[in-house]
Amino acid sequence: MADTLSQLYLGAGLTVLSHPLMYVKVLIQVGHEPLAPSMGRNIFGRPVLQLPGLFAYAKHIVKIDGKRGLFKGLTSRLCAGAMGTVVHSKVLQSYRNMKNSECSELGKNDPSSLYHVFEETTREMIARSTATLVTHPFHVITLRCMIQFIGRETKYSGIFSSVVTIYREEGILGFLAGLIPRLLGDVISLWLCNLLAYFINTYILEPPSQVSQIGELRSYSQAITGFLASMLTYPFVLVSNLMAVNNCGLVGGLPPYAAVYSSWIDCWRQLSREGNMSRGNSLFFRKAPAGRMYALDQKRFV
Repeated sequence: MADTLSQLYLGAGLTVLSHPLMYVKVLIQVGHEPLAPSMGRNIFGRPVLQLPGLFAYAKHIVKIDGKRGLFKGLTSRLCAGAMGTVVHSKVLQSYRNMKNSECSELGKNDPSSLYHVFEETTREMIARSTATLVTHPFHVITLRCMIQFIGRETKYSGIFSSVVTIYREEGILGFLAGLIPRLLGDVISLWLCNLLAYFINTYILEPPSQVSQIGELRSYSQAITGFLASMLTYPFVLVSNLMAVNNCGLVGGLPPYAAVYSSWIDCWRQLSREGNMSRGNSLFFRKAPAGRMYALDQKRFV
């Protein structure tokens, strides 16, 4: 219980601190570019046309809505985080209780075995997926609260009223918008991360007894593989967020501002054709695609 409470407090603190970053990221993901591109230089010193980065974008939001404006959707996100932590912990505890009652000891005494990696990854996958399924409605509300910035709407102003609005307009399925690509991305990322870390530690790095610094390198392998896995599965995150706000009655999710997708696969295909599968992945050094249009106070800039 104490561990769960500490996780709740830590998670809430990190959520509050990271919320402005997520807010800017979501607005960029849906294609909202309220500031005109400017000339800058890339990492090689060459002049390029760049879109505003995180700080310039955040400053623009503060100019319009004040500092509190950077925290739109925070309440529903905190609810999702707290509920997800509890569900995740309960599922893992149930799994441990179930395993303790079994007689099989296969792989239990060898945490470095591939069997152990599969067992632990499967357990974590079930826990994460269950938590995601339970908290996804709050995630949908969070995203819709955020993109209201685009059209200056107030349709989603609270958790309860947002729940009523979604149910009235879209039914139960409205709460699951974007769930499938989100689950797929989480599962693929988890397996890639754990399997890559296992193979690196087992077949690339020598045992710690032979090389003194290998133990330290092993501690970084999980973080490195996690970063790589998140980069590879980013398109799932993008598609999931776009589908969560797609055709939801807000300016940011309707034509002519945004396309209406028939399914998440249709969204994936269109983004792929446009070369936008990494949109929002970087919040700095954002090169402006040639020939694209950018909105600035209802005007258009090429």
